[in-house]
Amino acid sequence: MTTETDSLLHRSISPAAAAPMDSDDMLREILLRLPPLPASLPRASLVCKRWRRLLSNPVFLRRFRIHHHRRNPPLLGFFDGHSRSFQPTMETPDRIPPNCFSLQLNGRFLNLGCRHGLVLFLDAWRRQVLVCDPVTSDQHRIDVPSGLEDATKTIVNGEVLLAPGPGDATQCCLHFHVVLVKVVVAHNNNYAHRQALACVYSSQTRAWGDVISAPLPPSKNLMVKPAVLIGNSLYWMLAADQNSIGILELDLERQGLATIEVPAPVGRFASRKNCEFWVMRRKSGGIGLISVSEADFRVQLWKSKRKRKTGCTGPCGGGVDSWKPGRTIQVDKLLQLNSEEKGNLTMLGLAENNNVVFLWTVAGLFMVQLDTLQFKKVFGTNISECYPFESVYTTGAKNCVLDQEKD
Repeated sequence: MTTETDSLLHRSISPAAAAPMDSDDMLREILLRLPPLPASLPRASLVCKRWRRLLSNPVFLRRFRIHHHRRNPPLLGFFDGHSRSFQPTMETPDRIPPNCFSLQLNGRFLNLGCRHGLVLFLDAWRRQVLVCDPVTSDQHRIDVPSGLEDATKTIVNGEVLLAPGPGDATQCCLHFHVVLVKVVVAHNNNYAHRQALACVYSSQTRAWGDVISAPLPPSKNLMVKPAVLIGNSLYWMLAADQNSIGILELDLERQGLATIEVPAPVGRFASRKNCEFWVMRRKSGGIGLISVSEADFRVQLWKSKRKRKTGCTGPCGGGVDSWKPGRTIQVDKLLQLNSEEKGNLTMLGLAENNNVVFLWTVAGLFMVQLDTLQFKKVFGTNISECYPFESVYTTGAKNCVLDQEKD
């Protein structure tokens, strides 16, 4: 028999409050926030047929990948710069088999970098760049712009990144940008003038923008290392001699180039034997540096303080006011290396979203998380180039493709 209290309780609870998971829209928003680990969606799809239907929808997969690519993509592994093969670094059940990311490239391709789940190659023979999405097996060829037509004959750096915005929800496409940058030297009155050139491609317009240029300090060269994305800007290392380093900044929003000088005492570290520098993104979102010194087997982090100049019209809106040393990592003690394993120390890669560096020693290749100092040996044989691959792997992502014209 139903009492009055039961009747009131029944009337006070609305259907929406009693069963909030009955709404597919609400459930999608909840599932969208699952951890972006490879095993997350397959495990969740086992709950019931309804969840499996929602999780396998191509539009949901696209939203899931974009949502996490711009926030917290996991470090799935890295690509070997020479063999172009994928080497997984995660543990079971999130470990991706190497053959899942077979790029199947024929010819000579130079790996320029990885970002937002995309890999960028330079095909010097055809004077093209190739954008690959290893998760979807999608590829997109783009001719090198006329303003950089000789880029394939000289040292050139390039970057790929997802364009701001949600992409095309109807067509389930991901818009992206490609950036090419190089240094040219012009001789005038026996004086060499150095200039940085950059050009940005948009998959949404299917066209390259205008070539951007900026003068460089004397003898500064662009180092063959991937850039770091901080906010709306890309940063590359510049180097001249053992005591002089700098940073090249490309502001993607303002479409401008600028240089940032790195003065002493940071420059004095560059005079050490086999010392190298990398740009990094600090947890606060500012610019940082990593110096790796083989002489004392040490990694030194540097913090910068930006300054804003009144009336400055440059793309940076200012420069760097000062550099201060941050954490010092004694690598041999951290990795517990013996004296025979301390012959070489080289930094081969940086996973900018996970703040993980790849360090090569005689003992093998190690991953070191710079915040927690947790480390892991991932490769035991010789390797000279590695490109960390941070991406969101979804087994049903074959329907979520790059915005491109089919070849």
